[in-house]
Amino acid sequence: MKVLLIKPHSTSDHIQPSVGLGYLATAIRRHGQVRILDCIKQKLPSIRIGEVIKNYRPDIVGMQCYTSDLSSVKVALGIIKKVDKKIVTVVGGPHPSAKAEESMLYFNDSIDFIFKGECEKPFSDFVEQVKKKDINLHSIPGITWKDARGIHSNTAYFEEDLDSLGMPAWDLIRPENYPEAQHGAFYKKFPIAPIMLTRGCPYPCTFCAGRVISGTRLRKRSIEAVLEEIRILYQNHGIREFHIIDDNFTLDTVYAKAFLRKLISEDLDISLATPNGVRLDTLDEELLCLMKESGFYLISVGIESGSERILQLMKKGLSVCKIREKILLIRSHGINVAGFFILGFPGESRRDMLKTIDFSLDLGLLRANYFTFLPFPGTESYEKLTVSGELKNVSLRRFHFMSAAYAPGGMTRCELRQWQRLAFFRFYSRPGIFLNNFSNIKSWRHFLHLLKRFIRWAILS
Repeated sequence: MKVLLIKPHSTSDHIQPSVGLGYLATAIRRHGQVRILDCIKQKLPSIRIGEVIKNYRPDIVGMQCYTSDLSSVKVALGIIKKVDKKIVTVVGGPHPSAKAEESMLYFNDSIDFIFKGECEKPFSDFVEQVKKKDINLHSIPGITWKDARGIHSNTAYFEEDLDSLGMPAWDLIRPENYPEAQHGAFYKKFPIAPIMLTRGCPYPCTFCAGRVISGTRLRKRSIEAVLEEIRILYQNHGIREFHIIDDNFTLDTVYAKAFLRKLISEDLDISLATPNGVRLDTLDEELLCLMKESGFYLISVGIESGSERILQLMKKGLSVCKIREKILLIRSHGINVAGFFILGFPGESRRDMLKTIDFSLDLGLLRANYFTFLPFPGTESYEKLTVSGELKNVSLRRFHFMSAAYAPGGMTRCELRQWQRLAFFRFYSRPGIFLNNFSNIKSWRHFLHLLKRFIRWAILS
């Protein structure tokens, strides 16, 4: 049995190891041969995926799928079926988890099965059943399939015992072979590896689709299991920077503090960051002291807006005053802060966006990312736009943060992009911020990477 797991070609600049596919590979490798193909890293467009299929001849192909990847995944699946119709094609990830039935219809004859939620164990059971040629679809959690009677979908699965999943198949991913600026534009040490400690987020933010794939209940790996993975990455792969990619690593502060104390006792020469962000209201003096001592040099936080009205519409659970207070607290511990902001949220006015931009300039942030609002399937915002009829105006072709797939009433997508460019320009054109970030460029290759990003997003798009 040969299984090929694919991270499809994407518009994203984030060329980083896929922890999700790594966990899947660990779960299924006992059933046969497994290979992971990162099309972004390999610069392999979907139209060329047939070459890999012909050479590897897999029995099963599994693909990740975000909403922004829909067209790319569809092209790839079609090519796979043209090479060999007998190949079993499977898709998982955020978009099919939120819209399984619609995804089956969208991919049509090129897709055989879809998995919702966390599918390490369900997909492993599926591979074993395919191998034995004895498939009982009703027994597999999270699977969606179609037959003559229609489309059927089992309830999504969420793993309770994260330690039972082991760790990602790092020998198949080789994080040390990935480029320097993996998760964004800057880094401190190299090589870099992403690592996951917890899954799930209980917060009701209307724009976030995290709960679609990982549920609303927080689950944690044992601290020793995480430390063992860090040791392996440090010793066997030479990793010197770790990016904690949890939805919210600091949600359980008791757990986070206990982990950091143990990590400090390991006395490793490492740097840490949280590129996916943490909740500001979970941070306190003790936690930040431990984060600084353990090697954190950057904490990313979701600020989203400088307008109290918009923060309330987002159900963010934070006030402008609390945001300012917590960022000052982080900075007082000598840790830099990167802020995430959303422009063009439904119901947002030009005045609200101006408040957000002005607020971002006044917080003492080292970096800021201004994303245009995206109505992710499975979110409350998506459902409201569906009911109001506004969703039909969403452009899937522009469904990524650095474009504009949607614009609020009374505003065009072109104008929203202009607001986004204005925000970036006002933030990074300040001499102190520009020079500070410029001093963090590590090499000519790093500089060319940043220049390419600037040209692509600020000019060409």
